[in-house]
Amino acid sequence: MVVSTVPFATTAPDHRLTLQNCEIAAETTALRGLDWDRDRFDIEFGLRNGTTYNSFLIKAEKIALVDTCHRKFEPLYLNGLAELVDLSSLDYLIVSHTEPDHSGLIKELLNLAPNITLVGAKVAIQFLETMLHQPFRSITVKSGDRLELGQGHSLEFIAAPNLHWPDTILTYDTKTRILYTCDVFGMHYCDDYIYDEEPDLLREDFKYYYDCLMAPNARSVLAALKRIAALDIHTIATGHGPLLQHHIPEWITCYQQWSQAQAKTDNLTVLFYSQDYGYSDQIARAIAQGLMKTHVAVDLVDLSSTHPHEVRELVHQARGLVLGMPGQADATGRAVVNTILAAAHSKQAIGLFESGGGEDEPIYPLRNKFQEIGVVEAFAPILLKAEPTPLVEKLAEEAGTDLGQWLTRERTIQQAKSLDSDLDRALGRISTGLYLITAQRGDLSGAMLASWVTQASLEPMGVAIAVAQDRAIESLMQPGHSFVLNILEEDNYQGLMKHFLKRFGPGSDRFAGIKTYQATNGSPILAEALAYLECQVVSRMECGDHWVIYSRVEVGRVAKVDSSTAVHHRKVGNHY
Repeated sequence: MVVSTVPFATTAPDHRLTLQNCEIAAETTALRGLDWDRDRFDIEFGLRNGTTYNSFLIKAEKIALVDTCHRKFEPLYLNGLAELVDLSSLDYLIVSHTEPDHSGLIKELLNLAPNITLVGAKVAIQFLETMLHQPFRSITVKSGDRLELGQGHSLEFIAAPNLHWPDTILTYDTKTRILYTCDVFGMHYCDDYIYDEEPDLLREDFKYYYDCLMAPNARSVLAALKRIAALDIHTIATGHGPLLQHHIPEWITCYQQWSQAQAKTDNLTVLFYSQDYGYSDQIARAIAQGLMKTHVAVDLVDLSSTHPHEVRELVHQARGLVLGMPGQADATGRAVVNTILAAAHSKQAIGLFESGGGEDEPIYPLRNKFQEIGVVEAFAPILLKAEPTPLVEKLAEEAGTDLGQWLTRERTIQQAKSLDSDLDRALGRISTGLYLITAQRGDLSGAMLASWVTQASLEPMGVAIAVAQDRAIESLMQPGHSFVLNILEEDNYQGLMKHFLKRFGPGSDRFAGIKTYQATNGSPILAEALAYLECQVVSRMECGDHWVIYSRVEVGRVAKVDSSTAVHHRKVGNHY
């Protein structure tokens, strides 16, 4: 029950930032960082009504904090939390996921509460090890695990990957019947109300938030809804916006209906992996990332926590299957593999990978069985004997993209024929140059033939390049990354063009047989290029099926002063 309905609030000087403190149930307090004036959330969408960052404190025999707050609230939040509890006495921090707006103060909290134990999904703990660069105590949890706090507070964890972060977990307190959901069921809406008393004011922002963050993973939403269906929920404690209490059935029904409509697809890929075995989850995430570049629906299913009838249903719906080898001692995982094998059919494509746990089920006998059924192999088996390197993760991502491109090949052909012929021909009259983008980051390298390139600014000198979202090099062109724009020479580009247009297998060396030398930014310069520009990515903008990448030009050189740039003329404008 709500012990106090009058919140305590403090405001940061010269900022419209407010910390709100309210007891929401027995031994449970909400701390809400109210950001009244925020008008944009990352690059994803604009905000009309600000936002909040919600954190929760449970003071039982053991003291647990659920999430922290955005870094901008550091003094307000830490001082406000210290007024409620001796920070050195904190036992647990539940990390719902590691997105910075909820985990931004973990490092500062560790300095003040060095004995605290971080609790999260396996992926979350791995992310935190990379983010924090310091030792910390941790507990890894998965669906069904519990954490006892005493005084009747038993926290049950529910895995909810991809909502909208790969490491998301939900937490249910059996005493207070509060479901802590972080981003799930949230909205960017800032006002003084703790709860959803005025649903008419919230519905539009609730839907907008769902469309921006949850809709792309609608099938994962449906899976999460199944997992919480049996819970007796009194309050949904969200990470953004008001807490939900007065209209919970309506909010859940909205998610159910929107996700069912969104999840209808002809190109579903189901990715089976073993969350707690080897590096299966790490490779699965990389493959899923590559698949999502091609805009196919992806379901990630843990072999150890699914039922045979659900597996059969998923396999029947899927056009693509990806399977990570379970351990030989995993009887449940091996049973699921047999179910997949029995349900698969010849109109599907499949990819297999080892999990690297040391005792994987043999991959090649299973591969032969799928081939006997007539299932298409989308990519060669990914073999893993040790911890994945960035090169292996890149190979896995490219393998996922290859599978996605196979699944969407008919859609691509239909789109190429879909435009009005006059518009199509007119658009094709926009002529461009021919360029090769080359990039190198550590052991990772990439190359792409490009024609949608233009100078975009004079001060500073900058260029804009359109890169299809499913191109392998896209992940090497994030803000802060460097690359080389190689300008091809008229009458001397055919060999390079032929080489870089051919299809490369996942992880293949794009530069084999090509003469290059290293730029000052570390990326390859093509020896046959007419000129080159060394560039650093400043920003990216999503434009339909492409990213427009704006980059600052830092170094440039012309190899042949009297030669001209190769020009690309197209007859049609709706495909390359």
